[in-house]
Amino acid sequence: MSFTVAKISETKMELAPSGDVEETLKRINSHPGVLGLIVLNPQGLAIKSTMDNATTQLYASNFQHLTSLARSCVRDLDPLNDLKFLRVRSRKYEIMVAPSDDYSLIVIQNPNQKDL
Repeated sequence: MSFTVAKISETKMELAPSGDVEETLKRINSHPGVLGLIVLNPQGLAIKSTMDNATTQLYASNFQHLTSLARSCVRDLDPLNDLKFLRVRSRKYEIMVAPSDDYSLIVIQNPNQKDL
């Protein structure tokens, strides 16, 4: 599946080539400890994933909801502010969410895995 992501320059908004996005996702996924990544559209549907469908849907629905709550909390504290990054760490995993208006990126990793 291929998609494009808007990249903002100083003067105008331009579309990033799909190959650049694919290379970035491959680079992130190749880091030691990364178990998978998921790209969500604004409606919270997975448009790209390196995980099986059931796991993708579980992470997508739960973290879409959590991201919405965190964004509301940040705006309640300061209406001129917005959520830029969300990091959740448990005993087993670390989940990082980079939300935006166009898409959201969820990365699931095992922080205890040693570099090979």
